[in-house]
Amino acid sequence: MTGDLVIAGCSRRKAPESRPLPALERYVGGIAPQLRERFAGHRRARDRIRFLSAEHGLVRADDLLLPYDRALTRDRAEELRPVVARQLDRDFHAGGVPQRVLLVLEPDYLIPLTELMALPGRPVLLWISDPHGWPRAAAVLDEWRWP
Repeated sequence: MTGDLVIAGCSRRKAPESRPLPALERYVGGIAPQLRERFAGHRRARDRIRFLSAEHGLVRADDLLLPYDRALTRDRAEELRPVVARQLDRDFHAGGVPQRVLLVLEPDYLIPLTELMALPGRPVLLWISDPHGWPRAAAVLDEWRWP
């Protein structure tokens, strides 16, 4: 996964369909709609997008998700730390540690990502604490020359 990575928080609002949907379609709040619009035809870019889900930990943009309703409490965030650490380790072992990571998520969502911040060769981390911070996120993606 050399290059860049985007990690967005999941959203409370989700598509109501009962069938499995890709995460990029399941989430309808936060910056998901703008990510979906911008990267609809860009599979390689979608491969570098993750959502931090209160239910599943890190999910890829195209991972299929059933409907769920789970808030990220501080206790749940702590429970997810080892889960997310394993998911990141698998991702980074398979594709390399990204050079830069854009985080668009609320402060409690940083708790499961603690190990990311503790990596010896950690990537440059850019954090936008407003889960609806699309204008700032789009500016970063433009600077990174994402499609």
